[in-house]
Amino acid sequence: MTFRRISTLDYYAVAFGLFLFASPWLFAYVSEKVRIEVWASGAAIAAIAIAAIVAFSDWEEWLNLLLGIWLVISPWILGFVHTRAMHVSILIGVMVTFIAGLELWLTHYEPNYGEQSEHGAPEGPHVGTPQHGG
Repeated sequence: MTFRRISTLDYYAVAFGLFLFASPWLFAYVSEKVRIEVWASGAAIAAIAIAAIVAFSDWEEWLNLLLGIWLVISPWILGFVHTRAMHVSILIGVMVTFIAGLELWLTHYEPNYGEQSEHGAPEGPHVGTPQHGG
């Protein structure tokens, strides 16, 4: 397991997933359907983020991005609008989507600050240039 500087974002995703996992008990959701959906989504987000910490791959971040979007739209699809569960689902969904999108962007487009060129001078940032690897 090699440490990547941006893998710190995955620790936030784990925390969001664990909070979402515990939220049915913290906020006493009434609907069984909502409790199962929020519990399963939280467990999936945390598990995927842990997998990304151990062995990073792009698909893990894409999956968390999709799960975050699902959490934002699920109150309307599953019919739990205007509840505490809706507010928690949307808040955590937006944060997970942002963290996953940010990590994907940093993985592919992070500038190489401080790299030395052939002439010994530091090179400037290469904004917009995809940086493969991690």
